[in-house]
Amino acid sequence: MGAMSHPHHPGELAAPDPVRLLAVRDTPLSLDEVFAAVGDDAAGGTALFVGTVRDHDGGADVAGLGYSAHPSAEAELRRVAQKVVDDFPVRALAAVHRVGELAVGDLAVVVAVSCPHRAEAFAACRRLIDDLKSEVPIWKHQNFADGTEEWVGA
Repeated sequence: MGAMSHPHHPGELAAPDPVRLLAVRDTPLSLDEVFAAVGDDAAGGTALFVGTVRDHDGGADVAGLGYSAHPSAEAELRRVAQKVVDDFPVRALAAVHRVGELAVGDLAVVVAVSCPHRAEAFAACRRLIDDLKSEVPIWKHQNFADGTEEWVGA
């Protein structure tokens, strides 16, 4: 079989439905689940971002926190994901955010994007997490070690 000449290799284009996994859930998140969801033979680069609960914020020790989501959160997550797919040659995309009570070290959010090349995978992943944080209605309620508390993003 001879090589066929195409103006674009199929792998350079977005997949037919690259949004593979979107969820807002109250159960622990899995890096393996998200990474497996964005597996694609035409992707040369996969970028994965993990947001964890840190032990401090603004100089105060964090004891734990809770995430709450508006009922529209998954629909807004889909809208954000679709914008990323529209703007980048995404082969596969996944995003999951935890709600409920979390401890320091727990995974709060995991997003991943596979693209033909690494530069666009990094850029698409950054856009996905930045837009998720700024546009999806999920709010953080932090409990500090000194007994004080604070709502973030509400």
